[in-house]
Amino acid sequence: MPLDKENSVKHFMELIRQSRRGKFKIYIGMSAGVGKTYRMLQEAQTLLRNGIDVKIGYVETHGRRETEDLMDGLPLIPRRKLFYKGKELEELDVPAILHLRPEIVIVDELAHTNIEGSKNAKRWQDVMDILDAGINVISAVNIQHIESLNETIKNITGIEVAERVPDNILNTADEVVNIDLTADELITRLKEGKIYAKDKIQIALTNFFQAEKILQLRELALKEVASQVERKIETEIPRNIQSRQERVMCCISSNSDIAKTVIRKTARLASYYNAKWYVLYVQTPSESADNIGLAAQRHLINNFKLATEMGADVVRVKNANVGKGILEAAEEKKITTLCIGKPHISLIKLILRTAIFNELLKKLGQSDIDLVILS
Repeated sequence: MPLDKENSVKHFMELIRQSRRGKFKIYIGMSAGVGKTYRMLQEAQTLLRNGIDVKIGYVETHGRRETEDLMDGLPLIPRRKLFYKGKELEELDVPAILHLRPEIVIVDELAHTNIEGSKNAKRWQDVMDILDAGINVISAVNIQHIESLNETIKNITGIEVAERVPDNILNTADEVVNIDLTADELITRLKEGKIYAKDKIQIALTNFFQAEKILQLRELALKEVASQVERKIETEIPRNIQSRQERVMCCISSNSDIAKTVIRKTARLASYYNAKWYVLYVQTPSESADNIGLAAQRHLINNFKLATEMGADVVRVKNANVGKGILEAAEEKKITTLCIGKPHISLIKLILRTAIFNELLKKLGQSDIDLVILS
């Protein structure tokens, strides 16, 4: 089959798959306690009263009475019980959901890590399976669990969040709704015991729940939802003026300690532009399979995995001249914006590489490619 016909068939099959896929709604908030689960249960009660077959797949009330009261009358799909390290634990029962096939299922805590031995490592992967089966899903997540914001969240809170959701999962959502409170309202809820137990309130107030931190997290949540709305407008509303189709690429090396930061920041940029994006690695002869060390190999593999999970296409090319390899890859993929990390090299090395860097800048200017140097 000719390539153009094969691509046409693949595109048509993808349209069919998308039409059969369930609808996905995500409630997002700046932190625990803003009311995401409460709002999901309110919606479930409304849907049930209107004759919609809605069921609770997994909801965590955290012992909050006002949230538990909203569970009354909602059909529950029993959780799957698993034994792990001598303890009986509960997980979302995906096979039961697929068997019962409700119109809508409520699945809380999208960033949750499943118990070892589960089919999927993460709950967001379970949700993708449910959506692919044609079942609609309503879920919730906090802004600190978004993968590309990992370093930003760490800088704000001093905490590195272990459970994270790839950005492209949010991009697949049909609707993203922000549950917003002011910093004062959230702190008041905490002091009233509506978020954590009394013995944890003071610790929370001196750590995560500080007004300046909450304000920064609130800003991130608002920006994320605004970006999702803008992306939806661009994809669903036809425009008379044809704008430039953005395509973003970032370059990483095997020994760079900032590769993850470069990948995450590029993911945010690509998300802002609603652009297809790539992660490029130029393999020089000194980093061939025979020469590269095991530690560097592991570093590359982990970064390739991170990039793929976040929705990037990984491009690997071989070239003794890194600058030339970057240009050739950028031209082949029709890149509009090229991102590189801020060089962490000595002055002597910088001087030695100036000619290559100048050549790169010159050719980028000629090819109308924007260059972004990330800190």
